[in-house]
Amino acid sequence: MILNQAGTRRFRAYTSKHLDELLLRAGLSEEERLKVRAVATVLPFRTNAYVVDELIDWSAAPDDPIYRLVFPLADMLPAADVARLADLLKAEAPAAELNAEANKVRAQLNPHPAGQMELNVPRIGREPVPGMQHKYPETVLFFPKQGQTCHAYCTYCFRWAQFVGDADLKFASDDIDQLVSYVRQHPEVTSVLLTGGDPMIMGEPVLKRYVEPLLEVEQLESIRIGTKSLAYWPQRFTTDPDADDTLRLFEQVVAAGKNLSFMAHFSHLRELDSPLVESAVERILGTGATIRTQAPLIRSINDDPAIWSGMWKRQLRMGMIPYYMFVERDTGPQDYFAVPLADAYEVFREAYASVSGLCRTVRGPSMSATPGKVCVDGVTEIAGQKVFVLHLIQARDPSLVGRPFFAQYDPQAVWLTDLRPAFADRFPFETGVATARLSA
Repeated sequence: MILNQAGTRRFRAYTSKHLDELLLRAGLSEEERLKVRAVATVLPFRTNAYVVDELIDWSAAPDDPIYRLVFPLADMLPAADVARLADLLKAEAPAAELNAEANKVRAQLNPHPAGQMELNVPRIGREPVPGMQHKYPETVLFFPKQGQTCHAYCTYCFRWAQFVGDADLKFASDDIDQLVSYVRQHPEVTSVLLTGGDPMIMGEPVLKRYVEPLLEVEQLESIRIGTKSLAYWPQRFTTDPDADDTLRLFEQVVAAGKNLSFMAHFSHLRELDSPLVESAVERILGTGATIRTQAPLIRSINDDPAIWSGMWKRQLRMGMIPYYMFVERDTGPQDYFAVPLADAYEVFREAYASVSGLCRTVRGPSMSATPGKVCVDGVTEIAGQKVFVLHLIQARDPSLVGRPFFAQYDPQAVWLTDLRPAFADRFPFETGVATARLSA
């Protein structure tokens, strides 16, 4: 394959210091740019030349979906907060004062949803294990220290708190020996998910230091890598200096008898258009790894059944496995991006109905909430009452997996905690009365 200019270009990152210059390309006025910069003091901004030059249709910005996927938007935060931060920027307030105000806004945005800081962190004795989460018996999440950034940040990202420079909000560890020891002490663990950030931001020598020790752990069946790199920097697997070495590392994982699964994030059909993506996918699959695709349903970006059915069909043709449609989590600018659960179900149902059985490996819409992954199976009427039908795809309590339960229909509900039980005084995962709900 002859690579185009984007394929041979070295990686170039754009951060908040480049933001005003880039916003000019979207035709924003000085006042509009100031508001966007105010939002960027709270939420992280990072993109790269591939996204800017190859994926965004600047003639349609700021309404272009890929633009909205990576650029802060003035109305993502409450207007009063934006105005206060904009005034500080305009007055050239000291950095400490600006950051203190930004931290106040961040604290209101539920930076670590679904009990990540309290319920998911494993312990050895009484001591928490840094850089790890263990929510479900079979799977441990590990956050490699050098992988806690991304080629570009998604505006909807539920892990935005990893990127704002606050150590108290960040998961990270470079202690692979501790991970191996923990897994060996927990024989129920059969899968390790390397996550972030994006582990594929790491070069092959660093990635290898984390992966190779896991190959010696006999109980492990799979190693997963959560990554957006196929969409935001496919050159990582084609023309980067260590691309070939990375692929050889993948082959090593497969040769060791482990399933290597790429959990690839594609949020819009356009991210699949580049020949570079096709080449990267082909090379990864050639190592024996599998690629499973997932993304949240995001208002103004992909809240259209045709986008999802188009993605799933294209992914299938390319050899990838459609895996999850998620519901936007209750963190960050959730109010801006959330799609009501009733609408999310209809988007999923219509897209699901228009694809072949081979694409119907996909599951959703799914909420990664405190008790587990809650799937909205439908809306129906039972005994004269309109209800949501739900089940847990995965759960902290494995006995609840796959058991259907019901919630009162609420057309405005966007998250599990917005719902109330139907035909019972509590949901199956609740141990207290209905007024003492788990906080998602």
